[in-house]
Amino acid sequence: MQIDVSTRHGQLSSTTREKIASKVERLPRLFDRVTAIHVTVDLEKEDSPLVEIRVSAEHVDDFVGTERAGSLWESVDLTIHKLEQQIRRHKERETDRRHGGRRAGASLADASLEKLNDDSESEDHGE
Repeated sequence: MQIDVSTRHGQLSSTTREKIASKVERLPRLFDRVTAIHVTVDLEKEDSPLVEIRVSAEHVDDFVGTERAGSLWESVDLTIHKLEQQIRRHKERETDRRHGGRRAGASLADASLEKLNDDSESEDHGE
């Protein structure tokens, strides 16, 4: 997997670039098919840097998160959080599709509710 950290309107030290790379390299633990991560830090407004992270994965459109906050690290953390949510939602949709539009737990709960309703109706008619 390739991690690329670039900047606009300024420079980041190599230490800062390495810290950002180490934070974003945790993203593939959520989704195995990640092929590349591109981080762009815009330092045009130094008091609120803009961070954009684009995660490329096999057979999926890119996941993109952008955030502007009071500090660089806050922007990075908020953007990573957005991407984690996107990846989790994608995996849930993928799981739902494989199970006929429902998750297994939901269909079991529905089946047990139907059985309870059927049992209560048969008791009502028996009186």
